[in-house]
Amino acid sequence: MNIIRVENLEKDYVNEDLITPVLRGVSFDVSPGEFLAIMGPSGSGKSTLMHILGFLDRASRGLYEFEGQDTKKFSDQYLAELRNERVGFVFQSFNLLARTTVLDNVKLPLLYSKKKNHDQLARQALADVGLTHRLDYYSNQISGGEKQRVAIARALVNGPAVIFADEPTGNLDSKSGNTIMRILQKLNDQGRVIILVTHETDTANHAKRIIRVKDGRIISDESVRQRTIADSDELVK
Repeated sequence: MNIIRVENLEKDYVNEDLITPVLRGVSFDVSPGEFLAIMGPSGSGKSTLMHILGFLDRASRGLYEFEGQDTKKFSDQYLAELRNERVGFVFQSFNLLARTTVLDNVKLPLLYSKKKNHDQLARQALADVGLTHRLDYYSNQISGGEKQRVAIARALVNGPAVIFADEPTGNLDSKSGNTIMRILQKLNDQGRVIILVTHETDTANHAKRIIRVKDGRIISDESVRQRTIADSDELVK
């Protein structure tokens, strides 16, 4: 079964009498174990597409199935539960609480879940990104690359089916960016579905498949022939 299936997906933004089409007839599937990059210039519709796939927005028309279910039938409350438990988000700006420890930042999604052993789950997620030595640091005491690793741990902590990464290296230097991409590759190798949104070819080449979007339409959908292996001096265990 596909994790995600979209068919003839369309999205319009309406401002008074002005209708602006953003997505036009988008169709594709995402299988278990995929690492998909969605590429396109600013205004192409790639971020809108990710917001729909991640239940941050709804399509205007078309089919979106998640884990075999038609999302049109999902209530707003159920969509909120899915956002917390079945998908994880990593954003360019990290979105961490500044005067809160690394460990407590990672535990935040667990406050709204039915899972127990919050401390243990958060510690394991931080171990997965190589940050066990930063548990008690405040998020404003660590580097940008470490902040993004905390954000990845927070996205992981509920065991999501899909991790969405929106320009995750955009605020980082090349070394830190490579470390982040190496972590995402490792998570994908372990079976996590990763959907990456980027405008950078070098970043997209870390994925296994690239969908290119222009003017709200898919213009290509190709496998990455030679996947980039991120080079970092830092070993992520």
